[in-house]
This record gives sequence, C-alpha cells and structure tokens, in this order.
Amino acid sequence: MISFVLASASVVWYIILWSIGLIGCLAARKRYRLRPRSPLASAAANTVPGVTILRPLKGLDHNLYENLESTFMQEYPNFEVFFCVEDERDQALTIVRDLMAKYPSVNARIAIRDGEPVGVNPKINNLITAYRQASHDILWVLDSNVMADRGTLARAVDILEPPSTATPLRRRIGVVHHVPFAWVTKPSLGSCIEEAFLNTNHAKMYIAINTVAVDSCVVGKSCLYRKSDMERVNGSLRPIANAEQGGFQPGERGLKMFGRFLAEDNMIAGSLWHELGLRHDISCDVAKNAVGDMSPIDYITRRIRWIRVRKRMVLAATLAEPFTESMFVGVLTSLGLRYLLGLSPWFFLPVHFLAWVLVDMDVYTSMAGHPVPADKRWMFVVSWALRELLALPVWTMAMLGSEVEWRGKRYRVMKNGEVERVASMASGLLGWFRKRKDFYEPLDISD
Repeated sequence: MISFVLASASVVWYIILWSIGLIGCLAARKRYRLRPRSPLASAAANTVPGVTILRPLKGLDHNLYENLESTFMQEYPNFEVFFCVEDERDQALTIVRDLMAKYPSVNARIAIRDGEPVGVNPKINNLITAYRQASHDILWVLDSNVMADRGTLARAVDILEPPSTATPLRRRIGVVHHVPFAWVTKPSLGSCIEEAFLNTNHAKMYIAINTVAVDSCVVGKSCLYRKSDMERVNGSLRPIANAEQGGFQPGERGLKMFGRFLAEDNMIAGSLWHELGLRHDISCDVAKNAVGDMSPIDYITRRIRWIRVRKRMVLAATLAEPFTESMFVGVLTSLGLRYLLGLSPWFFLPVHFLAWVLVDMDVYTSMAGHPVPADKRWMFVVSWALRELLALPVWTMAMLGSEVEWRGKRYRVMKNGEVERVASMASGLLGWFRKRKDFYEPLDISD
C-alpha cells in the first residue's frame, strides 16, 4: 500500500508540475510575442503621469554604457532620471556624464548618497537620496546591468495607471515588473549555464506563478511602483486594516525600512501585496541583463546565495524546489510508472527530458522574439543539461548553511531575509565555493 501511494503521488505531482510549466509556456507566448506601441509614447507631456527613474550604480558593470543609454532613449514624454552612487569617485559617473552631455534634453541628475547608511543593503543606501528628491510619484527602479527597450516605460505605465475607461479591477495594481532575460556578453561555461537557467526554467516558473497570482513573486531588476504607496508600508507584511481608505503602518515607513533585507525587491513587492492589498502585473517587455564572464563555480555560489536567502523568507517553497526540477522529478516519476504500469524508465526518461527541453526552449523563443540561434543551439542545450544536473547538489549545499557573500562582504541571513554582517570568512565547502567577484547583479540581490 505504501509503495502504491508513493508511486501514485509521484505521477499526480508530475501532472501538476507539467500543468504549471505549460501555464508558464502558454502565458509567455501570449504576453511576449506581441509588443504593441503604447499611445503614451506620443502623448503630450502634461497628459501623462510623471515618472522618476532610479538607477543604482556601483563601478563599471558589463555593457554599462548601452544599459544606461537605454534610459535616455525611452519613448515617454514626462520622466526624470537619477543616477545613484555611494560617492563622487565612482567610476560609473564618467559614463553617466558622457551620456548627460549626449542627451541634454533629458532631465537627468546624479544623486550621491547623503548621510549615514539606512541599512546593510547597499542598493537601498544608494537609492535613498534620490528617492527623497523624486519629483514624481511613480518610481521606476532599474538596475545598472539592465537594458530596456525604448517602449518599456510607456507600456509599464499603461498597466500601472490604466485609462479611466478600462474595466475596473478587484484590486489596484501596485507593482509592474519585468522578467529578467539574460544575454551573454562574454561567452563562458558559467555564463552560458546562467543564461540557460534564467531564460528557460526560471522564466517559465516565474511567469506561471505570476499568472496564477496566489502570492507575491517579484525579481526587482526592473520594477515600477508608487512612492505614495511605499510611504505607507514598513516591511512587516502585516495587513493594514483600513488600507483602502488610505491607512498606513504605525512608526517609520518608506524605502529606508527595507535596508535591513538582502532581498529588498521581493520584500517591497510583498509589502505592497500583503500590507496594502495591491496586486502585481508583468509587462510584455523583459529586463535584458548583460551577463559577463562567469565560471561554473561563480554560477554555483550565486545560486547558493539566493537559495539561502529564499529559505529564510519562504521555507516551504524552498524545501519543495527539488520536486520542481526535471532530473529529480523525472527519476521519481519513472519509478512510479514502472511500479504502476511496468513502463521502463529507459523509455520514459528520454521522452521526459526531450519534452521538457522543448517547452523550455519555447519559453526562450517567446521572450527573445526568436528561437535560439542555430550556431548556439548545441551549446545552449549542453548548458541547460548542466544546469539541470547541478540543481540538486547546489540546493543541498545551500540548505546546509545560512551565510552568504556579496561584493566581498559576508552576511548571515536571518528570519524573513534580514541580514547581519559577519566578520570572518566561512570555511569548508562554502569557503571553497567563495564568489570572487560579481558578474551579474552588482546591486540587486533577488532572483
């Protein structure tokens, strides 16, 4: 009886998991294969909501010039840009000043952090000065390694501030976010594995979860929300009783309250969801992320870091992660089918992996606007397979500790994703898999 129950459960879960994957695949097709031009792009400046774009910077990141230039080139008539740095000696400011001279008509300013840090999160520390100086209520926080299409801002505002003639929704939209889409600027094995992961399995599950929308799930590479909403929440995730009538949390509120979290983007989105009862939506644009030269160890340590953050925020979901991976669930289901139907695993597993990779590559096609290029296809499939093979070992190592390294500093992840600095370096496996430098997310720390 126990064997029958376990075998049946594996098959039922396999069907559920495939249903989730197909939701993500079909939703990606519907959302990303058509990107219409927003009417706001050609509207008069005084007829559209103003937007303040906040770009946190730290040093010379990959593709930085093109990433920042995409901000100046937005087809939207009413926005300002703040380039946020910790000090005036930051190397990124050379590029910023060149772009400001190239686009003098764009209202762009440099915001240097003023005062003491508001928390351990350097992204929040960089943003806080510009956040306080923002002229507009709508904020677009856009990481330094993200390049945005010209129509991205206009299409996002369409969602955040729908026309008055639109059908009323049950809940107001509080966050518009964009799915990260990685593109390799310096091909290497680690960067190709990262690209294969983010553009297939990660994107598929991320889109599916946000399509079902049972809870907040946001990666903050590119997010729009309102400052007026932020000033009502404090990161406690406790619902505000009179939120619809303008209620707010007692005590201190606003962006500074999220400086204590490592995954500040997810906590901001979660606070707007749970404290104010606002919902989220994904735009039809992607956040194009430039991925530089990464080794396999760099990839592994990066994944360990995020899993350790997630397990302190959503333990149940993190514990279930192995049961969503193709290798682990494929083996379990093959054993279940052999017990129930006598089906050979040697027949089932090749069909399983072929179907899985075809769905994942279809998600890539939807987000990229084209299939994987023919000259990259085999390398992409090999990278995809390596990612799938690494998933369970990486998850296991991540679950055995609570310390992470980020930009040369060590942190201990505590309850709800809050962190504290740790002076000494870790030893053992974590020390060996120490991340030597940041290749992908210089400031954002949730994926």
